[in-house]
Amino acid sequence: MQPTFSSSRILQPVRPWFILISLLVALVLNFLPTTAWPWLPDWVALVIVFWSIHEPRRVGMGSGFILGLAMDVADSSLMGQHALAYVLASYAATALSRRIMWFPLGQQALHILPLLLVVQLVQFGVRAMPGVQMPGLSYFIGPFAGALLWLPMTFILLLPQYQPVERDANRPI
Repeated sequence: MQPTFSSSRILQPVRPWFILISLLVALVLNFLPTTAWPWLPDWVALVIVFWSIHEPRRVGMGSGFILGLAMDVADSSLMGQHALAYVLASYAATALSRRIMWFPLGQQALHILPLLLVVQLVQFGVRAMPGVQMPGLSYFIGPFAGALLWLPMTFILLLPQYQPVERDANRPI
């Protein structure tokens, strides 16, 4: 299912509009009023990490910064809280992208978990500086849910890139 470096499956190039749509869908999912459900992951962080690993030249720290500012405005949180967390996650994902791609999906999820935990820790650290009280341990359940969702999300986001299995005699590739 997942083409890793050891896979013989060739992917078509990703279309920029698909990356944009997936980032906007993640942003809309984060805009939903789901603060009472701590087991939902930070969708924007998950999609930024995914595209930073699979397409590091197209999605990077700039995308993380812009989406982070949008999340800061939408959450009415400290300006730069999400932006800093997303930029750090994007940088780490880009730096580790070649290493992560060598592993099967289950082990990739284990590499993604610390990245998502860093996002939560940075957001908590920025929130704690002005003296906001501790949100509780349920605040850190989201990254574990994000790691569990890595497999279906990878399949869904890479689905448009798969070449058709049947070969056409009129196409050279």
